Amino acid sequence: MNKMGTIIGFTFKNKVRTKSFLVTTLILVLLITVGMNIPYLIKVFQGDDASSNGIQIGVIAEENNALAGLLKAYVQPETDELEQVTVNTYPSVEDAGLKKALDEETIEGYIAFAEPAGEGIPPVTYYSNDGEMNGSVRIFLQNALQQANTQLIVGDKLTQEQVAAMFAPVQIGTQQLQTDGTDNGATAEESAPIINYVIVYVLLILFFMSTFMTGNMIAAEVTSEKSSRIMEILITSASPLAQMFGKVIGIFLVGMLQIAVIALTVAANLMLPHNSTILTDFNIDLSQMNMSLLIYGLVLYVLGYFLYALLYAAVGSIVSRTEDLGQAIMPIMMLGFAAFYIPLLSISSPDTMLVKVASFVPFTSPLTMLLRIGVGDVAFWEILLSLGLLLVTIFCFGWLAAKIYRTGVLMYGKRPTIKELRKAMKAYKI
Repeated sequence: MNKMGTIIGFTFKNKVRTKSFLVTTLILVLLITVGMNIPYLIKVFQGDDASSNGIQIGVIAEENNALAGLLKAYVQPETDELEQVTVNTYPSVEDAGLKKALDEETIEGYIAFAEPAGEGIPPVTYYSNDGEMNGSVRIFLQNALQQANTQLIVGDKLTQEQVAAMFAPVQIGTQQLQTDGTDNGATAEESAPIINYVIVYVLLILFFMSTFMTGNMIAAEVTSEKSSRIMEILITSASPLAQMFGKVIGIFLVGMLQIAVIALTVAANLMLPHNSTILTDFNIDLSQMNMSLLIYGLVLYVLGYFLYALLYAAVGSIVSRTEDLGQAIMPIMMLGFAAFYIPLLSISSPDTMLVKVASFVPFTSPLTMLLRIGVGDVAFWEILLSLGLLLVTIFCFGWLAAKIYRTGVLMYGKRPTIKELRKAMKAYKI
């Protein structure tokens, strides 16, 4: 254990100090920081101009005009696609304030009403310097004038709240039918909170990148030591098993350190003053976060890492040249891509038969079961069964990887065939 501890410490320190780790981590931190601050950076580069306060338009009407008052009182729904529109009143088109505002382009344009010809709003004309109407202004005027027209016609028969309710969008829910096409009588199942989808999506990408980056590091480390003949010296100081598990655990700590740095980067950016409303803007409520999802996610990541890390170590031990490593680890990478893309492409339908089957296959279960726990419908016994199968597979492949590693690190020349490997493995007992 002392030798393994030394190997773990040496592997961790050696990998953390490498330029590749430092540069990769720095690039990830910069990309996350820039991505989370893009809206603020855009505002900074655009400057504090009139557009930051929304769009302003004018209305030609007397100050006590009822119609102008209704337009100014109209509450515009807040959406990310549309800018907020502010209405200012001007007594006439000859008003000096209006002309100055048009010249300085502090207002987009103004509307004028024709002579009343009956009930409701008279014909409306919009004037602007280029004769065009901004999309946000068009939608604002359509909605505001329609609501004002209704209020002018009904007068005091309806309150402002009742008029607003008339234009509120109707909410439509969904209900699943039974296989015979009849209503099952149950209430529609609520979808998972948005925060769970965000966490699952981020963890899928983060775990995939971390597992296979560290897996490649393990295979490259073993192959490099073997090709440079350093392995012949190391084998006299520590057993092959201590070396293999020491490297696997040491690089696992490297992966955990990188994940911790990324998590701290996200948390630090969320705490910046200009990002205080970023979660609210995307309708993300941290109070709805499923903490068990993070716990299961950590467990599945650890188990998934060790399963693939042992495979990478075993494959790296039978390769004598680093040039041949890419071809040797290709089957493992194909398994990894399948494990990643099945849940990623099924995030909107986590209860399909493919996802359910994949959540019990050890090579795909770490990420697929994470998807089902986060946004799907999974029973507790299914989680236990999936974790049990994964643990059994890790122990089996750990035993197999140990025998392959112990045999392969001292086999040089061409890559051994399966028959040669089996023959050599029979000479050693784990």
